[in-house]
Amino acid sequence: MVWFQNVKNPKLKSSKKSEQSQSPNGLWKKCPQCGEILQDSKLEANFHVCAYCQYHFRINAAERVQMLVDEDSFDRFGEKLKSSDPLEFKDKVSYKERLEKLPQELGTNESFIAGRALINQIPVILGVMDFTFMGGSMGVVTGELVAQCMDLGVQEKKPVIIVTSSGGARMQEGILSLFQMAKVSGSRQKLKESGNPYIVILTDPTTGGCAASFAMQGDISFAEPGALIGFAGPRVIEQTIRQSLPEGFQRSEFLLEHGFIDRIVHRKNLKTELDFFLKMFQA
Repeated sequence: MVWFQNVKNPKLKSSKKSEQSQSPNGLWKKCPQCGEILQDSKLEANFHVCAYCQYHFRINAAERVQMLVDEDSFDRFGEKLKSSDPLEFKDKVSYKERLEKLPQELGTNESFIAGRALINQIPVILGVMDFTFMGGSMGVVTGELVAQCMDLGVQEKKPVIIVTSSGGARMQEGILSLFQMAKVSGSRQKLKESGNPYIVILTDPTTGGCAASFAMQGDISFAEPGALIGFAGPRVIEQTIRQSLPEGFQRSEFLLEHGFIDRIVHRKNLKTELDFFLKMFQA
């Protein structure tokens, strides 16, 4: 075997891509479900839905508002509200530093935006959660804005629509975050007693304190295809009950089959569905 030990490894030329051959960032996206490479502009034109497998990409609150409401009809309120740091919380980065950094990067102070809007000329109060801001976590300001949406619905006699996308309560605000579940549920009860409709659109993911309160209290509950919806994650549940969960557990299709939601709606059809139900409630 001496001859084999004397064989020298071949010297390979380092493959350096020229600047011209490198693709600019932001032009393509890979679908996490089917693996297809999608052109960003075409994906945007298709409501950020994969044309091959219909996978619904996560989108931010501003994009969601643009899809749902009539052009230039969104009149935002509460945009100056900003979370404080009551617990002086610090992990790898202090909470105070996160709150200073994220608005500069994302252009919003909180994980929830709210405003008055028109949907096919029907006036509504609209609130949208933004998963890009700390995982859509629900803190004091988020709870306040959700409550304001419902209170305005009562005062102005308008339907309230909320789009959910959240990882749960915001741990940086501790028990103050958990209080928001009771607060928004109280406002929800007032809205119910007033007779004004409340429509929820559940998107991927809707979990934790958000799912345990206003997300599952709608008069009508829509969900996007394949959205993860539930309180605790599947892995936590499996570890707790020490049993395997059914396939597709906590996905939109599973919840529809078991009566937890009313309808699964493709993103491109959401505005049409809202128009139908808003007119039905008006009648």
